[in-house]
Amino acid sequence: MFRNITLGQFMPGTSFVHKLDPRVKIIMTLVIIIMLFVITTLVGYSLVFLFILCAIFVARLPAKFMLRSIKPLLFIIILTFGLHLFINEGRSLFSIGPLVATYEGAFKGFTMAFRLVLLVLGTSILTLTTSPMELTDGLENLLSPMKRVGVPSHELAMMMTIALRFIPTLLEETDKIMKAQMARGADFESGNILERAKSLIPLLVPLFINAFRRADDLAMAMEARCYRGGEGRTRMKQMRLTTGDILTGVTVSVGIVIVAVYL
Repeated sequence: MFRNITLGQFMPGTSFVHKLDPRVKIIMTLVIIIMLFVITTLVGYSLVFLFILCAIFVARLPAKFMLRSIKPLLFIIILTFGLHLFINEGRSLFSIGPLVATYEGAFKGFTMAFRLVLLVLGTSILTLTTSPMELTDGLENLLSPMKRVGVPSHELAMMMTIALRFIPTLLEETDKIMKAQMARGADFESGNILERAKSLIPLLVPLFINAFRRADDLAMAMEARCYRGGEGRTRMKQMRLTTGDILTGVTVSVGIVIVAVYL
């Protein structure tokens, strides 16, 4: 299950999406996320889905790999659809005892579940096509105007990037610890919800210990390399906005906004 999560992973490549300026990709991703909460029609969601499919194709990302990333969300998707199906009022579709499913609830549940899928796919494209260093530099550059009001833009960008970078690492460690404990007779699947929650305690303790150990090792490695934050820091590769980056960012962002407002 943990290997299916794409958020935080980076897949090197030479595609047009990989070569785009990280600042442009971050802005486009933010526009997509905001517009997904503005759009209320199925046609609008379908157009955003077509754009994400085109981005996956242009970035040459494996389709099966992207589809597997949705698998860990199946429980949340089904729960979201079920809650909207029975909570929203409207024309009766069917009933289970006192619970009445409605056509309006089915539509609302489907659109909300579809929105979750699009959010995961959109953010996954950003992390899969942008290296952690480029992501850090892009975030820091976008947050740099906030330095005037005392916001530590470099530290914020570094923390966000490290958090994204260590998501797959921590999930991989969780998978290893779970398999090791299952080999020693641990059972994580049987029993009710409370029993399953209690069985996760022996899993969470070593996971937290490993996470703190990794954080300490990372801090020591950064200090050994004389890391002192972003003040006076130079970069081997300077970010440069090209005409193609600007045209792509403006065209995609304006197009998505027009679709959201029009629909």
